[in-house]
Amino acid sequence: MSNLSPIENTPFTVTDATFQTEVIDHDLPVLVDFWAAWCGPCRQVAPILDKLAGEFAGQIRIAKVDVDTNPQLSQAFQITSIPTLMMLKNRTIVFSQPGALPEPAMRDLITQLIALEVPAQSPTAE
Repeated sequence: MSNLSPIENTPFTVTDATFQTEVIDHDLPVLVDFWAAWCGPCRQVAPILDKLAGEFAGQIRIAKVDVDTNPQLSQAFQITSIPTLMMLKNRTIVFSQPGALPEPAMRDLITQLIALEVPAQSPTAE
């Protein structure tokens, strides 16, 4: 699968099966929202992420992981509270925090992530 997909201006869903290629191996930085349908604060964060995905289209991707249907990812990243926002750049987790953040804080985080210099990590052989 090529990483030359069209520019996304909305959050997209990733699963246990697609996380590696859609998030870790992708060329752009990725903000991952770990959420669940029953979570009130998660529902409050969703429209903010929709807006920011449009604002930062082509500079960052915003992925959504439903923790109820993707337990392997929740366990692998030790997600114990939702929503949890995690940012990855060049195969490296550069931010992870549980709890809903207000829009200005999310915008600042995204801006910092885009500007952050992170050495590229080589894929590990499995």
